[in-house]
Amino acid sequence: MTFAFRTLTRPSLGAAVLAVGLASTAVAQDYTARIGHLESPQQSRHVFLEKVADLVSERTDGAVAFELFPSGQLGSQREMTEGVQLGTLEATVSPAAFLGGFNEQISILDIPFLLPNDEEAAQKLRSGSFGDALLESFKDRGVVGIELWPNGRKNLTSNKPLGDLTALSEHKFRTMDSRILIKQFEALGASAVALPFGELYTSLQTGVVDGQENPLDTIQRMKFYEVQDYLVLTEHGAMEDVVLFNPTWWSSLPEEYRTVISQAFEEVIPELRAHKAEAVAAALETIRSESDIEIREASEEERAAMRAATYDAAVAAYKERAGEAGTALIALYETEYADVTAE
Repeated sequence: MTFAFRTLTRPSLGAAVLAVGLASTAVAQDYTARIGHLESPQQSRHVFLEKVADLVSERTDGAVAFELFPSGQLGSQREMTEGVQLGTLEATVSPAAFLGGFNEQISILDIPFLLPNDEEAAQKLRSGSFGDALLESFKDRGVVGIELWPNGRKNLTSNKPLGDLTALSEHKFRTMDSRILIKQFEALGASAVALPFGELYTSLQTGVVDGQENPLDTIQRMKFYEVQDYLVLTEHGAMEDVVLFNPTWWSSLPEEYRTVISQAFEEVIPELRAHKAEAVAAALETIRSESDIEIREASEEERAAMRAATYDAAVAAYKERAGEAGTALIALYETEYADVTAE
């Protein structure tokens, strides 16, 4: 940094003192990370990014600052992920479902009922060896995985009755372009059509597809309930976020700052889950009050039957996609899943 000095006259002394104070504040913020994501400022992801930013600033005495860019201000998720990889962006918080083409191992999260319905058990998987291995899988993709954040669970809607969830042969569901999700629906006897999210409302309205899967707050926000007759609360698919940093920026931090950041992202997870649960409850109330869609909650027996019907087919599709590394990750997951659900 180059400093220019000049002789100060007395009238300019006050302004000079203020300038020095501001400069000192700026210098104190030695590390600034721009973090981009897709959700709005009112949604859980952004609300808790603000909390993390405050914690990190406080615990580093202002040496680390996060600048947050919600609502896709910095581009699509693919553009932001590539920016983090290339170093034109310091960090992003991405839905795991958007990262399968970037890191095939993360597609394990597409497997239905991968995480237990019990949130404490699910968090043990996120923060245990399985979660660590999943984050580590990003290392050779040119980014650093810091944390997995929960962001809701998917439910089923359709214009045809959703009675027996393991026998949906008359249904055609929209899905993301994921072989695992396509196999999930095929295992239930349904057919699946990969369609862009932006086309989903019209496709439901015109009968291109009969149904879809999404978290309740997405179903409410996108008004899918307006063009659907049946909703079953299955919570069959985990929607997880992945916190990714640029490795050059991350390695430039003192170790103590890296620890502060990692701990802050993990520390807010209980509050994040509660905030998301409130948003989901509010969304369900809006759906009930603004439509005549038939809503029911799947029983534990139905969920277990649905998992049994879909798991093997989804795992086979995942292993085919992710190879030996994916097979090893499945083995680790199954061991840890058995442990956390037995407690």
